[in-house]
Amino acid sequence: MTTLPPKMFAVIQTHNGYTGSPSGPFIEDAADWLAEAEIDIPEPGPGQVLIKLRTASVNPSDIHFIKGEYGQPRVKGMPAGFEGCGDVVATGQGAEALQGQRVAFVAAGSGAWAEYVVTQALMCIPLRPDISDEDGSAQIVNPMTAMAMVDIARGAGEAFVVSAATSQLGKLMCALGRDLGLKPIALVRRAEAVEAMKAHGAYEVLVTTDPDVVQKFTELSHELKPRVFLDAVADQLSEQVFCAMPNGARWVVYGKLSPELPKLTQTGQLIFMNKRIEGFWLTQWMTSTPPADQMRVVAEVQARFADGRWKTDVSERLKLRDVVGNLADALKKSDGKVLITP
Repeated sequence: MTTLPPKMFAVIQTHNGYTGSPSGPFIEDAADWLAEAEIDIPEPGPGQVLIKLRTASVNPSDIHFIKGEYGQPRVKGMPAGFEGCGDVVATGQGAEALQGQRVAFVAAGSGAWAEYVVTQALMCIPLRPDISDEDGSAQIVNPMTAMAMVDIARGAGEAFVVSAATSQLGKLMCALGRDLGLKPIALVRRAEAVEAMKAHGAYEVLVTTDPDVVQKFTELSHELKPRVFLDAVADQLSEQVFCAMPNGARWVVYGKLSPELPKLTQTGQLIFMNKRIEGFWLTQWMTSTPPADQMRVVAEVQARFADGRWKTDVSERLKLRDVVGNLADALKKSDGKVLITP
């Protein structure tokens, strides 16, 4: 058994519960929501493990969470951060099989932005030795979401639509779609991202700031007939894209990058065109999908990172003790993920 220090350094939340005024996954100063602290190392209970952190990743869901805009309430004084990788150094009853293993994890209770993390053993994935810590730290939230959502798309036709496509998740979905013989239609904000997204697997790329983007998408929709829209933005343009899609289209919202609240302008389509609007939350997928199906997805995800078909694009690396002071600036760098190390 590893000898543990009595205390650990952590980046903790300074607010409880939910906010009444959501404004999206953007911050001007992390100190508005987070603080540095020396706290007790948590102890794993039954079915739990204690992980010594190697690397944590920062996702939009982390920022929604610390601002009180996520699907679970904040707990003041608890470390922030959902995802990372590290070494299991202690286990609770029933989780002994993970002792000593390097795992990817989603934190449950005591967050990932700390020297030690407690989570459920069921939320850990043992990592192949040929997976780097950087890829291991971003092995679950984006890749598992990409696999699950592209699986939805492939069952509904040849083409599908991806918003915020230059995000890490957007790139993974486009690459996976291409590999499966599908035609991803990528929506991006900047014209200079078009060629890069085609290299990442997008069949067509539309720039959302183009004044003719809705008309261009409408023409593309008539040609390719995409029936699934995987959307992380959820603004009025998203609604216009959905309305331009064919009979049976599904608008699958998995994020809220825009603070704009879209209006439904053609609700008759829900009745007469059999369209539907739905949400996707990975936590729900992980708790409702049979273990055998999850393991198939996990194996495919690790294989893709191991052989280079997928990789984690890193925009900034921060030390844990630099998070509060530098996270806001680090998040302003586009087209990559912020990683945190102890």
